[in-house]
Amino acid sequence: MDFKLTNDWARLLRPEMDEPYFKRMEGQLDEYYRTTTVYPKVEHIFNALQYTPYGETKVVILGQDPYHGPGQAHGLSFSVREGVAIPPSLRNIYKELQEDIGCPVPRHGSLVTWAKQGVLLLNTVLTVEEGQANSHQKLGWERFTSRIIQSLNDRDRPVVFLLWGKHAQDKAAFIDADKHPVIASAHPSPLAARKGFFGSRPFSKVNEHLRRLGSEEINWLLPEQPEED
Repeated sequence: MDFKLTNDWARLLRPEMDEPYFKRMEGQLDEYYRTTTVYPKVEHIFNALQYTPYGETKVVILGQDPYHGPGQAHGLSFSVREGVAIPPSLRNIYKELQEDIGCPVPRHGSLVTWAKQGVLLLNTVLTVEEGQANSHQKLGWERFTSRIIQSLNDRDRPVVFLLWGKHAQDKAAFIDADKHPVIASAHPSPLAARKGFFGSRPFSKVNEHLRRLGSEEINWLLPEQPEED
């Protein structure tokens, strides 16, 4: 497969991509993309890494696996492209964003603007079969995305981690919380949002941490006209 990875992540992750498990996964994915419908498109699998280089990452928002409906997934956790209906989890994110810092709810679901400011919108699994949530779990992506988290953990300059839900919080094992601020809460999905996501004020907390660290804050306001890939 022709994975698109051209920035500083390429050098960091090349040894991992040369590991036998990753080569096996590449072969399996090649077969799946030929014989079934898989999301996102191959050229979008690494969009999170492409939009947010290693050296520019300030915040990580961890999702689970990509959206599995037509036209939804484009390689950024929780994000959908303009013209695609805003999924329920993202609607809840927008609701909390408005309650937390007063940002108006946009008419679109594209989070590219956040990614370009240093918010790594990373799923723990990077592909999925159409209509089959979690269908590519245990394919190898979990090990690969753990390597991404470990690489950020090893960095001298701290990163703020937003861990929403159990799958994201499992990655806490790879994070030194004495060095990197970790904000954990329930997942924004309709099934869990009222169990601790609503009222958690993650966006203002991230900016408080960034100020303390001497980093530029994230402008969470999404433009009326989204930036697109």
